[in-house]
Amino acid sequence: MDHADHVGLIRDGVARTGRRWLELGAGRGAFTLALADLLGPAADIVAIDRDRGDLAALAATMSRRFPETDLTTVVADFTQELPVVPGFDGLLAANSLHFVRDPGAVIDGVGPLLRPGARIVVVEYDSDSGNPWVPFPFSYATWQEIAAGAGLLDTRLVRRVPSRFLGAIYAAASDLPLARADPIEGSPQTSIGSS
Repeated sequence: MDHADHVGLIRDGVARTGRRWLELGAGRGAFTLALADLLGPAADIVAIDRDRGDLAALAATMSRRFPETDLTTVVADFTQELPVVPGFDGLLAANSLHFVRDPGAVIDGVGPLLRPGARIVVVEYDSDSGNPWVPFPFSYATWQEIAAGAGLLDTRLVRRVPSRFLGAIYAAASDLPLARADPIEGSPQTSIGSS
């Protein structure tokens, strides 16, 4: 896959969202660059990865190709509490959640960092059988179950393309509810400006 393929895969999932996004497991940034391309010059992206060298390569490439993008790289394990300021309009997890046994727990863990109504876009191999390089992939059907279990809404298949690796790769989008239940009182919390 090249840059145009990455952009095409996530385009409809990223459309009509805000400019501040969090990316889990960014690596060298193939999908970070696609995200920057789609969000435009006002993009504000925080890229998380455990590999400091990969993030340095991403930052260098971003500064050459999309110098207007506000990119912050954070060396961290996305399965742990993240040292970032909340208020993200979107979350991108492209080929990263297949490294954890429980992707729903990751989504629950980062949920407080996202604004009500935020978009979650996952890119994954469309298979429920892994291998040593992709230990825990999940099909789109399984993602629908994970998303429902995490309380996400409007889960939809954005795009699915053939892949030599595990048959196919897909992008899916889901949205956080505009209101979340208060865990103590049980009363809804709504986003600013909602009525």
